[in-house]
Amino acid sequence: MQNTALYDILAAMMEKITLDNGSRIVFERLPHVRSAAFGIWTGTGSRHEKPALAGASHALEHMAFKGTLTRSSQDIARHMDSIGGRLNAFTTKEFTCYYGRALDTHLTGALDLIFDIFFSAKLDESDWRTERGVILEEICMYEDTPDDLVSERLFKAVFKGSPLARPILGTPKSLAGISAAELRAYRDGEYRPEDTVFSLAGCFTDAHTEYIAEQLGTPPKPGRKPAGKTAYKPSRVTKKKPIEQNHWCIAYKGLPAGHADRHNLQIMSGVLGDGMSSRLFRAVREDAGLCYEISTFTAAHSDIGLTGVYMALGRENEDKALSMVRDIISDFAEHGPAPDEVDRAREHVKSSTVMSMESTQSRMNHMGQSELLLGYTLSQDEIIERYDAVTRESVRALAQSLLVPETLSFSAVGRVDKAEEYRQLTINS
Repeated sequence: MQNTALYDILAAMMEKITLDNGSRIVFERLPHVRSAAFGIWTGTGSRHEKPALAGASHALEHMAFKGTLTRSSQDIARHMDSIGGRLNAFTTKEFTCYYGRALDTHLTGALDLIFDIFFSAKLDESDWRTERGVILEEICMYEDTPDDLVSERLFKAVFKGSPLARPILGTPKSLAGISAAELRAYRDGEYRPEDTVFSLAGCFTDAHTEYIAEQLGTPPKPGRKPAGKTAYKPSRVTKKKPIEQNHWCIAYKGLPAGHADRHNLQIMSGVLGDGMSSRLFRAVREDAGLCYEISTFTAAHSDIGLTGVYMALGRENEDKALSMVRDIISDFAEHGPAPDEVDRAREHVKSSTVMSMESTQSRMNHMGQSELLLGYTLSQDEIIERYDAVTRESVRALAQSLLVPETLSFSAVGRVDKAEEYRQLTINS
């Protein structure tokens, strides 16, 4: 195999190849299936954009499917339909992923196609004018989706002044100022071998991994400068919108991706609001009947994170529900979870992890994202070991360090009051 500098065995079935130019291939053979999931992960997301290019990473993902130097957009669609495969992409604040799935008998053609759109999208100006309109409609769609809007406004407030505060899609103003030529220059400058991971899971042969290595074996480029550090600033924001329910995010500073306590955080989040036996679900929904939806969430970036609670409820129940959430979080931070709560949350997250790994798509996602953000991939057994090591005391210690009233932030959308009017309902004085 050409350009191979390092060959690692990560676990019993996971393998890793690092090419001379810094590109990595991570793969897992699953001979009992007849398909393979694959993805090209590039460490370029919205946080790596300059303000004038806000939305460029997401725009590139869209434009990849508008045609390449040798294929039209119709050719791309017909090819995947003819083999019964799937091809798509998504963008985050940290990275962009082009991914697909195909039967083993059609894998070679599917790989050829995904490399074509990744390396050779033509990025035509007339196509960009059309696709810009599609993205503007997508922005409008998110503006009309209150659960997305409330979280977007939360990020904008707590990370104000940093690229993490900007929306992944960009804004109508930033998109209007970007040309197809600037998209090409951005792609050529940001899609670097050292920031590229190819992930493959399912049924494939050595010939497929050799082909992938050949395609990724481009000349090295200087590594991209890492994104600047981001500070968390406690913030409170509301936005009036004439909808039936008010949507809330209550948040605290969380943990960055790869943090040693991240498995404790997942258990903490599980005890508080993940599942029908969690504290918030039982108290606010089941016992008090104040809402239909309430859950906890975590968001981890390379250098910072958030953890918090999302809920949707009627204005008439807001005061009582917010007071309950405040008191439950305060009690949890002071006393921590009960042993049986930790056991239930642990088994819940372990089961979710193992069951999700029965999908080739999930395995591919796990390997690609882990390798790109962390530089390694934990096996299922290693993940389970980390969760088994979580104790009531370790969760309590983490809760006391994160769930600090002075660091609380919130975002609310709907028939809401001004932000300051909710202070006493969200922060114990």
